[in-house]
Amino acid sequence: MLKIIKYSASLVLLAVSFSGCLKEPVDDGPGPGAGKKNYVYNWPSIADSSYNSLVANFYNASGKYYNENHTGGNTFHYWRNAHALDVLLDAYIRKNDPQVKARMDELLEGMKTRNGNTYINHFYDDMEWMALACIRAFEVTSDAKYKAVAELLWTDIKGGWDDTWGGGIYWNKERKNKNTPANAPAGIIAARLYQLNRNPEDLDWARKIYQWQKNNLVDPVTGLVWDGLDGTGTNKNWKFTYNQGVYIGAAVELYKITGEQVYLNDALKTANNSLTGDLTQGNVMKDEGGGDGGLFKGILVRYMLLLITDGNLPATDAGKFVSFLKVNAETLWLQATVRPQVLFGSKWNATGSTIDLSTQLSGAMLMEAAAQLKARGLIE
Repeated sequence: MLKIIKYSASLVLLAVSFSGCLKEPVDDGPGPGAGKKNYVYNWPSIADSSYNSLVANFYNASGKYYNENHTGGNTFHYWRNAHALDVLLDAYIRKNDPQVKARMDELLEGMKTRNGNTYINHFYDDMEWMALACIRAFEVTSDAKYKAVAELLWTDIKGGWDDTWGGGIYWNKERKNKNTPANAPAGIIAARLYQLNRNPEDLDWARKIYQWQKNNLVDPVTGLVWDGLDGTGTNKNWKFTYNQGVYIGAAVELYKITGEQVYLNDALKTANNSLTGDLTQGNVMKDEGGGDGGLFKGILVRYMLLLITDGNLPATDAGKFVSFLKVNAETLWLQATVRPQVLFGSKWNATGSTIDLSTQLSGAMLMEAAAQLKARGLIE
């Protein structure tokens, strides 16, 4: 992995109005209400607080999974819990705490039980999120059970491809439409499994999935990633942050394997477009609601971070994306975090009433990203 040239940028601290005198127990510096001009961010401690909140407010100990929300809704959502596994892994990477690994193992067990004693699911994209989390978990822990789950899922996912509409993987097993959430993540899976096993078939899969995605679901001018298509045509109206993220991720992984500049150029085009008005408002990622939409921003964060760390970017490009993530993290932490519980809603620039597992996970991904950027010396 090539190192990024450290980028130093001056950012104007966002002015925030707070009532009362709120002291932040997890930060080095004064709380927002302490009357100081500068706020000192302790990103590892902030990430810790988001991890602790996830466990305290959402974990269903009897079921070994994470609830739909923090107010008693205990519906099990497969794909949201797959991202919970990813977030637990983020915390494990940062803390190297055996207790976090134990929580990962519990969730792996709980997901199988709640899904009917199997990891195989009706939705190809749901299985892909789980496979991605398990591949990362194996890479970090060398625990073979995670790799076994990923490879089991990958075998089933490949069955979702056929030649209708020129190729591509269906969204689910009804086989009526094909979309970005079922294809770009599959490309990442194939590329990462190739890097693990060096099976040429996986690289072939990564290339062909990516090319189908690029040909059918990416605006060639702007780099905007469209959502999906079916027999009636391509849906160009749904402009979601997570679609941008997974396409960036697939491009970065192929660039890492092949060194072919076209993949990095594709990632940069889409990442640059992700900073525009379709997907952001005032440099902050847009509100995409609760429910499934609450997870979308966190996925863009994860793969924009991958572009920064693994994309071998020029300093100017790296700095632009670092600054963007930093502004989002600062804004969410100071303007939109519900205290004292440390809960994250669907808006990152104002507190709101919609706080689901999905929105909590997106916020946690952002705080973990900020902690990673801090550890790399890319932000203060």
